[in-house]
Amino acid sequence: MPVPWFLLSLALGRSPVVLSLERLVGPQDATHCSPGLSCRLWDSDILCLPGDIVPAPGPVLAPTHLQTELVLRCQKETDCDLCLRVAVHLAVHGHWEEPEDEEKFGGAADSGVEEPRNASLQAQVVLSFQAYPTARCVLLEVQVPAALVQFGQSVGSVVYDCFEAALGSEVRIWSYTQPRYEKELNHTQQLPDCRGLEVWNSIPSCWALPWLNVSADGDNVHLVLNVSEEQHFGLSLYWNQVQGPPKPRWHKNLTGPQIITLNHTDLVPCLCIQVWPLEPDSVRTNICPFREDPRAHQNLWQAARLRLLTLQSWLLDAPCSLPAEAALCWRAPGGDPCQPLVPPLSWENVTVDKVLEFPLLKGHPNLCVQVNSSEKLQLQECLWADSLGPLKDDVLLLETRGPQDNRSLCALEPSGCTSLPSKASTRAARLGEYLLQDLQSGQCLQLWDDDLGALWACPMDKYIHKRWALVWLACLLFAAALSLILLLKKDHAKAAARGRAALLLYSADDSGFERLVGALASALCQLPLRVAVDLWSRRELSAQGPVAWFHAQRRQTLQEGGVVVLLFSPGAVALCSEWLQDGVSGPGAHGPHDAFRASLSCVLPDFLQGRAPGSYVGACFDRLLHPDAVPALFRTVPVFTLPSQLPDFLGALQQPRAPRSGRLQERAEQVSRALQPALDSYFHPPGTPAPGRGVGPGAGPGAGDGT
Repeated sequence: MPVPWFLLSLALGRSPVVLSLERLVGPQDATHCSPGLSCRLWDSDILCLPGDIVPAPGPVLAPTHLQTELVLRCQKETDCDLCLRVAVHLAVHGHWEEPEDEEKFGGAADSGVEEPRNASLQAQVVLSFQAYPTARCVLLEVQVPAALVQFGQSVGSVVYDCFEAALGSEVRIWSYTQPRYEKELNHTQQLPDCRGLEVWNSIPSCWALPWLNVSADGDNVHLVLNVSEEQHFGLSLYWNQVQGPPKPRWHKNLTGPQIITLNHTDLVPCLCIQVWPLEPDSVRTNICPFREDPRAHQNLWQAARLRLLTLQSWLLDAPCSLPAEAALCWRAPGGDPCQPLVPPLSWENVTVDKVLEFPLLKGHPNLCVQVNSSEKLQLQECLWADSLGPLKDDVLLLETRGPQDNRSLCALEPSGCTSLPSKASTRAARLGEYLLQDLQSGQCLQLWDDDLGALWACPMDKYIHKRWALVWLACLLFAAALSLILLLKKDHAKAAARGRAALLLYSADDSGFERLVGALASALCQLPLRVAVDLWSRRELSAQGPVAWFHAQRRQTLQEGGVVVLLFSPGAVALCSEWLQDGVSGPGAHGPHDAFRASLSCVLPDFLQGRAPGSYVGACFDRLLHPDAVPALFRTVPVFTLPSQLPDFLGALQQPRAPRSGRLQERAEQVSRALQPALDSYFHPPGTPAPGRGVGPGAGPGAGDGT
């Protein structure tokens, strides 16, 4: 269902608001004037040379006002062009100079003056037109009879029919007399396009224009162009600028009916649409349908950004021009609203993309810029925080200067500006004397200064530290005493915190699997466990030999009530199967430090004689081996898959009679997070595709044949 925030249906050849125009027949220009005046149009255009202003010899006719009207000049009923009619209103300016000495000139002088005073006035009025790509100047001769000559009064107007211009163009008009006695008049006229004319079907250039529907549906805006399949036309989206040329956003040459979809977040008030047939000298029609749309105005402010250029200069970036004013404000830490510094500073009008300046001496992270429009806060940014760091716990002092070097100080706080010194209960009032001493000793930073006052930023950190120093000392002493008591009462807990011993046995299938084992051992060491693994005992292993090293570690682990962890992999399963079948481990590809192969002679008797439960635990990785692949003999003890069964696995590693910790799930998540990068690196090594490692024997890299 269409969203009701706007629904506009336009045809570029007609519009709900149209103009009904007068028709002129014939190609010739003409002129006529007010009753009592006589006028004539020169047959040919003249050069547009206004010349310099010269003194008037006496009363002269001068243009005072330009008035325009749109008409149609038609050769036939359906063959018309848009034309601009101009009326020039005239008045008598200047006066006759009185003789300095009437007696000196006598009667002859009187008769010489009386004759021109009773004469008519004539003027040559120039109309200059400029409309891309046309420029021309016409000359109108006007004569006013003596009876209508009234100094400083309007005598009527002369009308010129007419200047032809392109649809949708801008026409600039100047008017002056020749010679020029006064500054020329000027007027700018924006001509409508086809959609603003009632008689669009009388103008041939309007016939080929496509129809355009603009509508909103959900988050999308649809531009539907209904034209024939053979017609080629251009469509352009641009940001119309009040100052400067338009900013193009999108342009395409299209054919036939089209539906162009825009996201509603792309709409701004100055987004306009231009469409035209791809034909020589075709009319380009522009519409700006989002000027009054509230969401377009909301998007405009969301896209607007403040940008700091130097210490004092900044500008507002926005797609469109907008009415706004800006002022500085002071933002204190703690979430209090930013307080405008007006007065002593003032609101400044903002122009988009124009550099603005604030009269600051120094920057401060607590200084921010507020931008208001229609008395509503639209933007607020602390521009200096990016370069000067986060907000500081400083207090802003406002100094006001009066006559005879009198000055007063107040501290800006959320409740207002507190005079210093003061007996109020605010923080600044309590520290008022210290703040005044800091100001006199030069410890405050001056941010702004003029004849009427100044702004100072004074640090408060040292007072906060001094105030809380004794409190912190008491807290530290209490914490130390409490820690000592807890340490004395929990000697047994400290001993238990050393954790249970765990011997980790594995088959070194490949270097990747060894790194995975190392990651698991390191993660288990973060828990209350003492982990032994041959990876960390290479020197002892080489000196004693694998069998002797394993026997010593196994005996010590079991004597301390620890647990032996058998970490099964495809290689370990293969070794166990060989041993169970032949009674000896096969030679081959296993390294000299493989304690797992050496341990089988001691591990198997423990399982065969039923001594394994309680002292042994099995484990394998989820995507590397399925628990069912582990030989049945070793499944007489729990076999866990990692990391999916980490909580149960960690529970089995605890002391047999230890209470189940409530933090077991948290520790399992900790181990899982530590183990995940190694798992990802093992199962998805860099430079190889992710898939390819299966589940079960032989699924990992270098896993051998499996079982």
